[in-house]
Amino acid sequence: MKAMLCKELGHPSKLVLEEVPSPVPGKKEVLVSIKACSVNFPDTLVVQGLYQFKPELPFSPGSDIAGVVKAVGEGVKHVKVGDDVFGLVSNGGFAEEVVVPAHSVFPKPPMMDYKIAASFMMAYGTSYHALKDRADLKEGETLLVLGASGGVGLAAVELGKLMGAKVIAAASTQEKLDICKKYGADEVINYKEEDLKKRVKELTGGKGANVVYDPVGGDYTEAALRATAWEGRFLIVGFPAGIAKIPMNLPLLKGCQIVGVFWGSFATKDPNANMKNTMDLITYFGKGQLKPHIHGTYTLENSRQALIDMMDRKVMGKIIIEP
Repeated sequence: MKAMLCKELGHPSKLVLEEVPSPVPGKKEVLVSIKACSVNFPDTLVVQGLYQFKPELPFSPGSDIAGVVKAVGEGVKHVKVGDDVFGLVSNGGFAEEVVVPAHSVFPKPPMMDYKIAASFMMAYGTSYHALKDRADLKEGETLLVLGASGGVGLAAVELGKLMGAKVIAAASTQEKLDICKKYGADEVINYKEEDLKKRVKELTGGKGANVVYDPVGGDYTEAALRATAWEGRFLIVGFPAGIAKIPMNLPLLKGCQIVGVFWGSFATKDPNANMKNTMDLITYFGKGQLKPHIHGTYTLENSRQALIDMMDRKVMGKIIIEP
């Protein structure tokens, strides 16, 4: 099979496309013939050696996959050869085939095409776990979403509205904010042109946001924390703009919580709870309440460019690799 390999850490342009042996599923594993794999920002960090987990070289990046079951290992009963599935792997998605842990592969609903299915797990899984399990977002509360036009950000906008919140979406261009409005944002903030803290306070009558969803980090973290309401919940989801250093007196003064969100570990440590969340999300999708935004599609041969476009902040929603 073909696979895009990272043989040395660095810029995505260093990835190489090679023929490699097909993997063999072990106990409680599933071999999937990949039809689509979405690109997530952590993929750009992994190939540079900047992520918290560093796979052994060589490896293929890519975690969100959809395809057809080619073989199953011992103990796998919920899917069989020939089934359409979607799932999550730690890496290996930029390839024609991949082995997936059985607890991380799900039957693909007929109403989902492969591209949509491959866009589903990480974006919606992360955002639903963050808003439901970590923030306990309640109807009528105000949710501020940073980086709101990205994959997880746009999912948080959709889910926040679905859960009954007033959603304020923050992004860096008018084009990105227009997408956020399309996906349900009540208010938008261009944080390249507007004072984030001041504008959030204006939009909330001086109270601030009850829940802040921060997949961005960097300079925006402190500004958003200062715009958090009394007893608010500040969700740390990611930090492509850098890991912020914040004055620790702010959580005290606001009586707020700073809450870490690591969906990958949650899915591994509590697979039953993750399965329930996934079934909730599939139900919402079946009712037409969720619709991943597909920004573009790339071939496996052109997957280096997909990662570069993600690094350069050119992506709104999700981009897909189709082997």
